[in-house]
Amino acid sequence: MQEFRNHCHLRLEIDAPRLLVIGSNGVGKSNLLESVELLGSLRSHRCSQDADLIHWNASRSLLKATCVDDDLVELELRRKGGRQARRNGKVLQRQMDLIGPLRCVGFSALDLHLVRGEPALRRQWLDRVVLQLEPVYGDLIGRYNRLLRQRNQFWRRGGLGTSLEQQVLLDSFDTQMALVCTRIHRRRRRALERLNPLAAAWQQRLSQGHEQLELRYAPGSLLEGEEAEEPWRLSIEEQLRRQRPDEERLGSCRVGPHRDEIELMLNGTAARRFGSAGQQRTTVLALKLAELELVAELCGHPPLLLLDDVLAELDPRRQLALLEAVGDSHQCLVSATHLDAFEGRWRQRSQILNADHLRNGMRKS
Repeated sequence: MQEFRNHCHLRLEIDAPRLLVIGSNGVGKSNLLESVELLGSLRSHRCSQDADLIHWNASRSLLKATCVDDDLVELELRRKGGRQARRNGKVLQRQMDLIGPLRCVGFSALDLHLVRGEPALRRQWLDRVVLQLEPVYGDLIGRYNRLLRQRNQFWRRGGLGTSLEQQVLLDSFDTQMALVCTRIHRRRRRALERLNPLAAAWQQRLSQGHEQLELRYAPGSLLEGEEAEEPWRLSIEEQLRRQRPDEERLGSCRVGPHRDEIELMLNGTAARRFGSAGQQRTTVLALKLAELELVAELCGHPPLLLLDDVLAELDPRRQLALLEAVGDSHQCLVSATHLDAFEGRWRQRSQILNADHLRNGMRKS
């Protein structure tokens, strides 16, 4: 790692099933785990601008990792010229081709807002799951976001008016957006259907059988009938046409995946509104463990698990449940302020990195 956030240079060899990064706040523990997440998924859950990931007085940042079978993955972040992804020394034309050798599932204190937070947080979580299973999904989301921005700009520039050219342009938007909407809706719904029984089982286990969890997909488009691309596409295209007067008046599109909601139901009631703090933490834990299990099942090997200072937010019973669930089947990178939460068996098979080691490779801001 070079010039990433507050790290000037850091080289780390992991030779144990678990790496425990222990130290006080502000020394760069989360930044280390974030760099792994970025290499594995091309995304950070902490920010969306690459400029924020590069040290303030550097022009670029470089992340590099050697994975199983000596697969070398590299991601260079540049202030000018965008990103460049390389695999085994070869420049990749598509960044998404970097996804695969270093699949990972992250769990941080920020994820505890999944239940109570805005719908966008739950959409982003589900998108990260789908991206792990189908890297091409990143292209779909990027294309949809561009179309949505262009459509909003269309209305800000004056809308339809009487111009035939403007009418043709909006028809083109409808056709393109309907197709991309359909493909995003299908992938999100399929992923949620696979996650639902896994998350329900984990909720049962973590609550000692007292809580029933159900994940419901509430799409931002009306999806009628059985899943099929052509009927759904035509239906969404018609919905886009019908909502044009409202869209012109409000300046925003009222149909599509950007209005999706993932409903989390506990014992038949919305967890967002009625779940206690403990129930909500358990629900988030169940979601992340279901994600971990699904990615391992469909990708053929367990992903790397990143636990970023999350144990401090859980009570001792949930801490123990999480550590037992992880067991010995997943390689883990865990950040924490102290070792007290880790019992002897966990420590014995762990590599421990003191925060002072990180300080040596840090710059002063």
